Amino acid sequence: MAEPFSMLTSRPMPLIRDNVDTDQIIPSREMKSTGKTGLADGLFAGWRYTAIGSRDPDPNFVLNDPFYADSQIILAGANFGCGSSREHAVWALAEYGFRAVIAPSFAPIFAGNCIRNGILPAVLEADAIAIIEEVDCPATIDLAAQKISIGEDQSWSFPIDDEAKAMLLEGLDAIDLSLKMIEDIAAWQTADRAKRPWIYLGANQ
Repeated sequence: MAEPFSMLTSRPMPLIRDNVDTDQIIPSREMKSTGKTGLADGLFAGWRYTAIGSRDPDPNFVLNDPFYADSQIILAGANFGCGSSREHAVWALAEYGFRAVIAPSFAPIFAGNCIRNGILPAVLEADAIAIIEEVDCPATIDLAAQKISIGEDQSWSFPIDDEAKAMLLEGLDAIDLSLKMIEDIAAWQTADRAKRPWIYLGANQ
């Protein structure tokens, strides 16, 4: 289970580039295991380091700016997470410490992977993202209220479907979500067994 997501306040790290794909989020050469750990060092490796295979940080890349060292929010461009469906991209973001990405749009598979791994993909208009970037102060994300705010007088609503919202608020993955309905599933199976007993011939009684 992921850590539940309810309220988050953090200075957003601006990475306003359209069409950032999963190979840019974590290049395939950085995927040395099939697990969810050991990926943070490879996050944005093609931009983060001075050369392929190097671990010398490029001071011009925002991830290496000490000002954003504790950021848990990324401000991104349109179609973030496009390209291949590799879940490693989300695992790398999560292991590094990011809990939310705010962008005008996301690749659908990437957005789904975020939800399943405790990262909020919040859709916000580019104009609003530009304001948040310009103000450059901590932003607060209130998932329950579906609101992103800066300061005391600027806030924006963002959409999210009910299932995704519940998964994030409770820290659930798809299996956890199914198990919440285990009594309903069992009741359906009992009723179906009575209605269509031939389907269950040979099954454990």
